[in-house]
Amino acid sequence: MSRFTGQPRQPEQVAEAASDASELLEVLWGRGQEAAPSGPVSPSQLRALLVMEKYEGANLRTLGEVLGSRPSSLSRLCDRMEAMGLVVRSPSPTSRREVELRLSRRGHQVLDEYRAFRTREVALVLEQMDPSDILMLAKGLTAFRAAATERLGAADGAAEEPARDHVADSA
Repeated sequence: MSRFTGQPRQPEQVAEAASDASELLEVLWGRGQEAAPSGPVSPSQLRALLVMEKYEGANLRTLGEVLGSRPSSLSRLCDRMEAMGLVVRSPSPTSRREVELRLSRRGHQVLDEYRAFRTREVALVLEQMDPSDILMLAKGLTAFRAAATERLGAADGAAEEPARDHVADSA
């Protein structure tokens, strides 16, 4: 930390501060999620739903590459989500050996509810902050999102900007 501003200086310090903030967000977001109208979903289910939303019609291989998970674990996860009515599996029109994964109407509803809940929690914290700090945070988050999107795009081979960039591996 800089002795003069109290702000992190080195990339490692900034990464540590971002990690600390991420952990606080997890605590904020975790509060009350069990009481969501659609029912609770686990962090791994939420991450999978976010990826399926971004890559509508993806197969298990694509889901595994983006999440960094094994196919056997993902298959069981998708079984549970399908049983909960969050995911629909359908045969691929291009390959008889592949199955496409899509969010059900309920799956979209769950993501909408979680986003609304998370937005409310963050808004309550932002109300306690100085407006100039909020502007700096917004600028930094915009730059961070662009860099993270680029990194995720490079990792999964996607060159185009997706319509919704809500894939976060922090849940």
